[in-house]
Amino acid sequence: MGLLTIGAFAQAAGLTPKALRLYDELGLLPPTAIDPDSGYRLYDPDQLGQARLIAQLRRIGMPWAEIATVCHSEPVVAAELISSYWRKVTAETAARGRLATFLVDQMSGKGSTMLETIDFRYAVGCDAGTVRETNEDAVYASSRLLAVADGMRGPGGAEASAATIDALKPLELADLPAAELLTVLGDAVAEADRRVRRAATDDHRPISTLTAILRSGAQLALVHIGDTRAYLLRDGELFQLTQDHTYVQSLVGQGKLSCDEAASHEQRTLLVRALGAGGPQIEADLALRTALAGDRYLLCSDGLSAVVNRAALYSTLNTAADPEHTVQQLIELAYAHGGPDNIACVVADVVAV
Repeated sequence: MGLLTIGAFAQAAGLTPKALRLYDELGLLPPTAIDPDSGYRLYDPDQLGQARLIAQLRRIGMPWAEIATVCHSEPVVAAELISSYWRKVTAETAARGRLATFLVDQMSGKGSTMLETIDFRYAVGCDAGTVRETNEDAVYASSRLLAVADGMRGPGGAEASAATIDALKPLELADLPAAELLTVLGDAVAEADRRVRRAATDDHRPISTLTAILRSGAQLALVHIGDTRAYLLRDGELFQLTQDHTYVQSLVGQGKLSCDEAASHEQRTLLVRALGAGGPQIEADLALRTALAGDRYLLCSDGLSAVVNRAALYSTLNTAADPEHTVQQLIELAYAHGGPDNIACVVADVVAV
């Protein structure tokens, strides 16, 4: 079959010539040729699949920029991009639906006077330290999501940690029931792993750690993989909520090393679990907790926890300082101990509202 005029191609694709001209202007579907005499756009029948795909992506509301990325990706990657976009849409729609229900209840006199009873008051810090030329840590905080990631293995480390946190951000838009928190968080971690793997090249294969907390009301879902950490200060006691996924920590768990020996072991930074590290399935730790007003959470990379001991962390967190000052004090502590690595931390206080 020869080339089709724009009118014939539009009819075959179930579109309009106007839509095809727009696709051309956006660089999504340029014509195969342009008639030198008439100036008509001419299309190859093999382009029908691409035209229909663009139209279908627009029908589900995908922005043009994301459609361009899908169209220029391999089929497997394109499928993942569409799935990720739809999860985001679903989360946003659920959040709007719950807000609409709340507003209807409030206006009709059926609802409670408050949407929530607690909130996070938070601050973040991310510093390159004194030795590293680049910063491969990433940190994020909002009233629903706290996250710290540590990328590594060469120049792709920063992109890996940023991609890891970006995969979780859509979750903060959804006011999910507590029963769904662990499921959606687990799905988001799987998506983060796929994104980190896609960043790999022949020259480098970056990986990333992750520790994050997703909140729904007073319920907190904690996810952890690698050697970033989560701590909880409650009623004057400091609890470490995560266990490092390192070779040395596995030896401690087996009783082959003491904690003091592990702290100075030459392989103490060797990870046994990380995003992008390979394997058929991500092994992330997931746990559900209940937040109480007065709790203080610290999420941090090993640039802080590996050089500042538990006693110093406790002393700093147990002050009456607000999160902003506490974060600054923690970074200064890491610098006082040489600051040999990137330093990322988020301090979040649970407050009654």
